Amino acid sequence: MNKRKLRYFALCALLLALCASAEAQQPKKIPRIGFMIGTSPTIVPDRIEGFRQGLRELGYVEGKNIIIEYRVAEGKVERLPDLLAELVRLKVDVIVTGGVINRAAKAATTTIPIVMAFDGNPVGNGLVDSLARPGGNITGLSALSPELSGKQLELLKETVPRLSRVAVLGSSIEPGNTHVVREVEAAAKTLGVQHLYLDLQDPKDIETAFRAASKGRAKAILVLVSTITLVHRTQIITLATKNRLPAMYQRPEFVKDGGLMTYGPSIADLYRRAASYVDKILKGAKPADLPVEQPTKFEFIINLKAANQIGLTIPQWVLVKADKVIR
Repeated sequence: MNKRKLRYFALCALLLALCASAEAQQPKKIPRIGFMIGTSPTIVPDRIEGFRQGLRELGYVEGKNIIIEYRVAEGKVERLPDLLAELVRLKVDVIVTGGVINRAAKAATTTIPIVMAFDGNPVGNGLVDSLARPGGNITGLSALSPELSGKQLELLKETVPRLSRVAVLGSSIEPGNTHVVREVEAAAKTLGVQHLYLDLQDPKDIETAFRAASKGRAKAILVLVSTITLVHRTQIITLATKNRLPAMYQRPEFVKDGGLMTYGPSIADLYRRAASYVDKILKGAKPADLPVEQPTKFEFIINLKAANQIGLTIPQWVLVKADKVIR
């Protein structure tokens, strides 16, 4: 091999070494996650901590190998589009949402992967094609709201043993509401309880519904999840107390804000599990191919302060079933 060829190969080797060195010195892109919650962080700190815990279990350290962009609507649904638009402009790698935010997130982007930490009825709400194959840019976890309605009504009857008539507050403009109502009807028939469905299509319908419940001689209420009931939960809780109506709610926020009881999936655990979806997507998986999973951990919470306010004594056999009792 002549000297010219030797110099050529030496130069190539040097250039390759320099390129490899430069590549090694290039800092790795840190994944950026958009984390969107609809209410105040002080009301749902367990959701944020649940997600962080899930990330830690997978080896992520916030600020070191992952960045989280938090956006908070503070209970103002009208702020959701603008806040989600901010995350889209930031070109985050994944957006994590939950509940009523899911549909707003779907409207905000069709390209950025969305992980729903929970949704009461992902198929019925039009978020995914099916649980097995979501088909779009959204996947995550289902909160099984329709299937849980029967258990919620059962616990309400155990709390009020002589319950013969219950008012059900729902919203026909909410996707998936019809499915939930059918589940309630079937459960009421099995339990021998009459049900009075009261439709909330506007916040002004809330007071009208409580007057109708009183006129219809309802002795308890079951409040279904909807944008209206969530955003106006303080008013609903106040009216339930004023009318001395034992109430079962489908989300823990209601009980934290003074409601009587809730039974459903542990939302904090669903947020913890949402981290595994984020991890898979960051490693190259497509949301369309990641099946929507069901909850595995449930919780029954009773607020004794609320019970005392309406003069209700919770039977001991119901109290022992509770995962948490607020005194």
